[in-house]
Formats: sequence, C-alpha cells, structure tokens
Amino acid sequence: MARRAVVLFNLGGPDSPAAIQPFLFNLFSDPAIISLPNPLRWLLAKRISARRAPVAREIYANIGGRSPLLELTQAQAEALQIALGEDYRVFVCMRYWHPMSRTVAKDVAAWQPDEIVLLPLYPQFSTTTTASSVADWKRQGPDIQTAIIGCYPTQEGLVRAQAEVAADALDGLERPRLLFSAHGLPEAVIERGDPYQWQVEETAAAIVAALGRDGLDWAVCYQSRVGPRRWIGPSIDDEIRRAGKDGVPLVVLPIAFVSEHSETLVELDIEYRALAESVGVPAYERIPALGTSPAFIDGLAALVRAAKAGPPRSQDASRLCPARFSRCICTAEGA
Repeated sequence: MARRAVVLFNLGGPDSPAAIQPFLFNLFSDPAIISLPNPLRWLLAKRISARRAPVAREIYANIGGRSPLLELTQAQAEALQIALGEDYRVFVCMRYWHPMSRTVAKDVAAWQPDEIVLLPLYPQFSTTTTASSVADWKRQGPDIQTAIIGCYPTQEGLVRAQAEVAADALDGLERPRLLFSAHGLPEAVIERGDPYQWQVEETAAAIVAALGRDGLDWAVCYQSRVGPRRWIGPSIDDEIRRAGKDGVPLVVLPIAFVSEHSETLVELDIEYRALAESVGVPAYERIPALGTSPAFIDGLAALVRAAKAGPPRSQDASRLCPARFSRCICTAEGA
C-alpha cells in the first residue's frame, strides 16, 4: 500500500507571552485576512499587532499566558495515527505559529511518502482558514501527489460526536435552548462567495436532525468580532440577551471549533458566561470541543482513506470547495 502523509492544519497560537505579538503579526499579514498589497499590508499588520497585543496578553493570562492549541492538535494527530495505521504518518502544521509550513514540509519530504493528504481541522470551508492554509502549504510543500479535504460540515462522525455530547447536556435542563456558536466573519467575506456561513448552518441542522428531538429550541450565532466592519450575525451577545429575556437556560455548542483555545476557554467560558449571569439566563452550560472524541477521529480517518490524490499544484486554493459556486456539500476534493 502507498505511504501517505497526513497534514493536519490548524490556526496555531502563541506558546508564550513573548510570542503573542509576532503571532498576531503573522495573522494580520496574511492576505486572506487583510487583502491590501504590500508594503501596506505589512505596515498595517505591524500596527494592528502592536495595538492588540496588550489586550491579547490579558486574554491569554486567563489560560496560563499561552495557547493550548498545539498540544491538543498533537493529541488529535496521535489519535488519528492510531486509527489510520502504519501506512500513514500524521503531521501537525499551524498557520500562524510554529510548527509552520516551511518546517513541516521538510519533515514530510524526509519521510518520503507516496502521497500527501491535507486535512484542515476546519469542518466548514472558508477562504480565511482552509484556503489560506492550503495556499501557504503549496508555496512550501514537496512536489508529491496530494489530496485535499476541502470541507466536511456534515461528516457523519463529526455530527454524531456533537449530537452525543449535546444530548447529555440538554437532558440535565428544563426547556433549554441549544445555541450553536461559531467564529464570525466580516459580511464582505461572505458576499464575495465564501460558503462558511451556510456550511455552519448545515452543520447545526445536521446535529439537530441527529438529536431527533421534536420542538427543540435552537439557534446559530457568531462570536469573536473585531474591528469596525459589519460582521455576520446574529451575535452571541444578542442571543444570550434574548435567552435572558425569555428566561431559558442555554447549552452552548462551539460548532466550528474542534479544539479548546482562547475563543472557547476565555470567550465562552468566562466572558459570555458572565454576560449570561448578568442578563438573568437561568443556566449556562458550555459543551467541550470535540478534541479526540472517538466518533470524530473515526470520521476524520474515513475522510483520509477516501481522499484521492492529484498533481500537488493544479488547483487554486481559493476554489477548493465547489460550494463557493453552488450549494453542495463536498467531503474530499483532489488537488
């Protein structure tokens, strides 16, 4: 059997307080995040990262001054390695902090695989996440047959894992509202054809269907807004206030985050919990991110096994998901 290297992509996060500002610079200097040409993008990234670093340090101070994302992604890689077996080797690659594409590409090449499978840990496709990670890999990666798993918003293992933990949380409350929370995007990104928002909605609808509860009260909302631009909604702030007005308990499920990081551990667990208490939400329960849930890992393994490789640089990374042009669900897209 062919040797296949699997590259797990994730955002990355600072591994120390000193790394926070350079991590932010890497983020804001990505053309997928700020589309200005250089040197304007470079200058703006320097300015934004310097201005936001003190706020970010306060956020990370709540979780030990660093992001846990690398260790959690490595745990997912180890679980996936076990599920796939010895003909596969799983590598972790972060977009904005180490290990990044240049280093990981060398490690992959040294293993001498016959094929590579790129697997972003973003179930819903976006030009700001999946396309950015894959485009960066294509600039660095070895010239080897490559398969790209573009998106998997309704993958059976993903949906089943989310439904199982949601069911347990809902059972402990009277008349709860299930609130699916995802990282937001500026409206302009969606208007350019990015499928992220409707794929988030597809994931939520699939989980609700899997729960099989008639009359379930649920909603999709978005968090982590920054800057003055208009962002997609409704915002989680508004949904929490609505729950307080309605007097219903909340079960919050982070639908687009498969690992714990600052958006879950600080925003959802601390900031939005405090908001819920202040507006009279009778109960607020946050469901953990999927992590190494067996159903989720098995679902990823199924995607990897089914992925079909093609020439490594034959496709525009911004078009990995055909859903940018029609309302379809893709699970694996050859490069």
